[in-house]
Amino acid sequence: MTETVEHLRDFNYYKLNQNVTHILAEYIWIDGTGERMRSKTKVYLTPITQLSDLEWWTYDGSSTEQANTKWSEIYLKPVVYVKDPFRGDPHILVLCETYLPDKKTPARYNFRWIANEIMEKAKDFKPWFGIEQEYFLLKRTGTTHIWPLGWPTGGFPYPQGRYYCSIGERNNFGRALAEAHLRACLNAGIKIAGVNAEVAPSQWEFQIGIAEGIEIGDHLWLARYILERLGEEFGIDINYDPKPILGDWNGSGAHTNYSDVKTRGEGGYKYIVNELIPLLSNTHKEVLKLYGANNEKRLTGHHETSSYDQFSWGDGSRGGSIRVPVVTKELGAGYLEDRRPAANIDPYLVSAVIVDVALLNSTYVNQLKQLLVESAKPLA
Repeated sequence: MTETVEHLRDFNYYKLNQNVTHILAEYIWIDGTGERMRSKTKVYLTPITQLSDLEWWTYDGSSTEQANTKWSEIYLKPVVYVKDPFRGDPHILVLCETYLPDKKTPARYNFRWIANEIMEKAKDFKPWFGIEQEYFLLKRTGTTHIWPLGWPTGGFPYPQGRYYCSIGERNNFGRALAEAHLRACLNAGIKIAGVNAEVAPSQWEFQIGIAEGIEIGDHLWLARYILERLGEEFGIDINYDPKPILGDWNGSGAHTNYSDVKTRGEGGYKYIVNELIPLLSNTHKEVLKLYGANNEKRLTGHHETSSYDQFSWGDGSRGGSIRVPVVTKELGAGYLEDRRPAANIDPYLVSAVIVDVALLNSTYVNQLKQLLVESAKPLA
């Protein structure tokens, strides 16, 4: 898969031996696109044993589409850290929120703060999530031409049907990268639950969860970061577009599984059907605005999707907006799957709005939508 050695992890690296006294902290943040991440390294001279050991830092926001050059300083606030699976112990990956120079105003596309506020208000209900992150693997020529891994250049492979959970060279493209990602996430301490090849050739999925509250967004963003870094080494581009290839090919989603103490408790299935699903139905058009850009290209009612314009649900249905797993019906309690979110979601927004609709009487829906609209505006 790797055609040259230039992407391999150890090229031109001095080994970080076990006696190293410095700690390398890779600060990671979401940039001004709302979909891509950036990172840079800070060297610490003493061990990092708790979050408060990590300092706020700054970067040039005018180079990340988050500020103009006359007022370009953006602060990085560390919010969670995990083991660095690339450099190994004692080095760490540090996920950060971004703030303007006053250290109070969230920078463009920082939605973690509002998601955390929502999760704190609903914490007694213990909202649990699992997100199924789909993505395509693309090969790139230079900085422009891209095409799915394993596909004939500029052409198309055999139709869908043989690729889902497939094995064999003729069917499965990119297993080495997906396997490396699984192992790296486990090494880092990410709550990854599994991986599988998806319906379209060179399309894959990994699952994050069970994660409670704000943790689902933190772990999904960190898992995405690790996947992108591995893509560098394999010479493969990671694509989260909802419909990267038009035609008779599946798009990519981020199906979001949700439960709380009410859905998991006695009578949970009846609660889901009689109370929760009507709430989700009534807010369908509003929450879709938070479920990923260009999602209407994916939600066509075909290729295991529901209609963008019409809410639907069913027991075990993969053609509805909401799937209630058959095991939830059988046990009388459990979880539901929201199949509407696109692969390019911000998991903070999606998890927050689901909790808001399910538990907080949709108090924050309009604010969440407005924050997204404000972030999408061109910089002044």
